[in-house]
Amino acid sequence: MELINRVVDGIDGPITAVHVCRGNWSRDDGVLLSGGYDELMPYLARMKVRQFALEYATPRAGRLEAIRELPHGKMLGLGVVNPRTDEIESREWIVGRARLAAELLGRSQVFLNPDCGFGTFADRAVSRADVAARKLAALVDAAKVLRSE
Repeated sequence: MELINRVVDGIDGPITAVHVCRGNWSRDDGVLLSGGYDELMPYLARMKVRQFALEYATPRAGRLEAIRELPHGKMLGLGVVNPRTDEIESREWIVGRARLAAELLGRSQVFLNPDCGFGTFADRAVSRADVAARKLAALVDAAKVLRSE
């Protein structure tokens, strides 16, 4: 936390952010990191970044209500699609997660993200380009619904 604060000290222009990765090296959720963000929140809350990109597309992430502990004004890059599966998350599910996050942090503080990147390891890709495109399209569809409200 202190190192990150030193790195971002004095940066005013771009949005500074921290991504907490829960693992993107396997399609098997059983071997990836699990556990809620509750115990990390005191440390995240002291980081002087403007946004947290947190993976919440799978049950491994724990309860979304943990984001209540983020300081007022912090933004959340809400992970709502899982780049390690072929299943395309429904617009309704994405919208529901985003609405809950907005209730907890405020609408202007929530941004829709994939859990992690779609480009993983060159020699053993975890996701396919066609699936990634459909998942990103689901994010766009959900964003349109949310923006119209």
